[in-house]
Amino acid sequence: MLSPDHPDTPERITAVEAAMSQVGWLGCEVREAPAATERQLELVHSASHVHMIRDLCGVGGGQIDADTFVGDASYQAALHAAGGACEMVRALVAGEASTAFSALRPSGHHADRDRAMGFCLFNNVAIAAELAIRELGVERVLIIDWDLHHGNGTADIFRRRSDVLFASIHELGLFPGTGEVSDAGSAEGRGYTINIPVPHGADEEMWLSALEYVIIPAAFEFAPQLVLISAGFDAHRDDPLGHCRLEASSFAQMACHVRDMAAMLRAPVGAVLEGGYNVRALCDCAMATISALAGAGTAASIAPDPFVTSRIAAHVGHFWTL
Repeated sequence: MLSPDHPDTPERITAVEAAMSQVGWLGCEVREAPAATERQLELVHSASHVHMIRDLCGVGGGQIDADTFVGDASYQAALHAAGGACEMVRALVAGEASTAFSALRPSGHHADRDRAMGFCLFNNVAIAAELAIRELGVERVLIIDWDLHHGNGTADIFRRRSDVLFASIHELGLFPGTGEVSDAGSAEGRGYTINIPVPHGADEEMWLSALEYVIIPAAFEFAPQLVLISAGFDAHRDDPLGHCRLEASSFAQMACHVRDMAAMLRAPVGAVLEGGYNVRALCDCAMATISALAGAGTAASIAPDPFVTSRIAAHVGHFWTL
């Protein structure tokens, strides 16, 4: 049972669903998420990790770490969160849609192969990406993580791979304490991890500059066949867990840039919900992102931010043409 003060509450999802329902789901087709199979979970997780979560929930739940708890229904919820991401990717690759959004919890980007942490049990976006590569014929996947916190689990799962380009914008110094710009992956994956830690108080211009002048040029060179977004909204100025200053319109702009980039690459785009703990802000940001992915709005170019060009682009430029 979650503490009433825990930021990751079921209300996050029910509020987004209610807000979307009030606007006719923005004209989007709504599908229910199937449960992932254990075989799908084991595309990126060890069997022992999957069984530990299943068995702990089976005896009523318990505490995994200081921040991460499970109850008796958590395993089933996590299966549907992973299954929703997998079904979204299947539909995108099959050409049933060009953009999609999977709004489920628990989030996933902190979970690595053998460990649940940071409110995350299974790594939904990583499972979906691996499914696309192993079973759906996709050769290259781009994952853009714009959650406030570094997606350490996703980075670790793919850090030795050159068929997945993982790019994270996150606030410097927050949990989980990873994601330095100097960490570019390893072995065959050297250069295929792009970490963009931004300082406390970073505003829309810095986040958009990181996307426009670092991630998108690298993405064009990488030429992904599928683009996935770890769409956390805790960089919103009203979120209780961070110190950045984004608005719902900031996420809409990022979504517009990713949408247009993917269209030029003829790659579908799917977003998977991660963080966002002010419920009102979460609803506003999710709806703005979904609307932008569906075609609303225009991507506006901005002047490059000096922090991004002097520190981040200089490092990433060793691996990609920026």
